[in-house]
Amino acid sequence: MSDQTKTIPDNITGMNFEDALSALEEIVKNLESGQVSLEKSIDLYTRGTELRAHCDHKLKDATARIEKITKAQDGSFATTDLDGN
Repeated sequence: MSDQTKTIPDNITGMNFEDALSALEEIVKNLESGQVSLEKSIDLYTRGTELRAHCDHKLKDATARIEKITKAQDGSFATTDLDGN
């Protein structure tokens, strides 16, 4: 487990990407409305930061599973499908 995922609460790490992104969008909407108290805004911001980190982790994981970077003998780099096709 990376350091990044250690700081994300279990109730977020269990979310799929779409649910986490939807929750993050709702938080942004609430914060932009200006209709929440300062204390609630801080709580929402904290949760939003955790959700963003979770979404970032999910995207990086998906990208890593789709592509891998290979280095040719001449020193050039290329990306290939993870399964080598």
